[in-house]
Amino acid sequence: MSEPASSARGVLDTSTVIALARLTDAASLPTEPLITSVTLAELSVGPLVARDEQERAARQAHLQQAEADFEPLPFDAAAARAFGGVAASLRQAGRKAAARAYDAMIAATAIANDLPIYTCNPGDFAGIDGLELITVPPPPAAPDDPA
Repeated sequence: MSEPASSARGVLDTSTVIALARLTDAASLPTEPLITSVTLAELSVGPLVARDEQERAARQAHLQQAEADFEPLPFDAAAARAFGGVAASLRQAGRKAAARAYDAMIAATAIANDLPIYTCNPGDFAGIDGLELITVPPPPAAPDDPA
């Protein structure tokens, strides 16, 4: 994993999409931010498992904003093939791919498309070989952030 300067295109992971409106350093993001269909799937779970109406509304807003702002990269055959390497890397690093399934699938999509991942949570991608990872400084926590 490396942390190069911002690139022209890059995949925002779910943590970064959720924090997007509160990020203070636009230079830490790619000029063309992308998301994966897996991030959209992960965001779709949020409103359904919210603890209360306020949290549900905040999570629904994140989902709808992502749907409006992005055309997600698909988890296609190339990503499925890359997933094998991601899962093997995680296993070799002593991590369970199943426990990090969304992150592993996002990483596989980024690898298949030869794109870096921009994340506020770099630990989510630790141990994945061949992944270019760029850490985005996380904003202060907000009370409506999904868990």
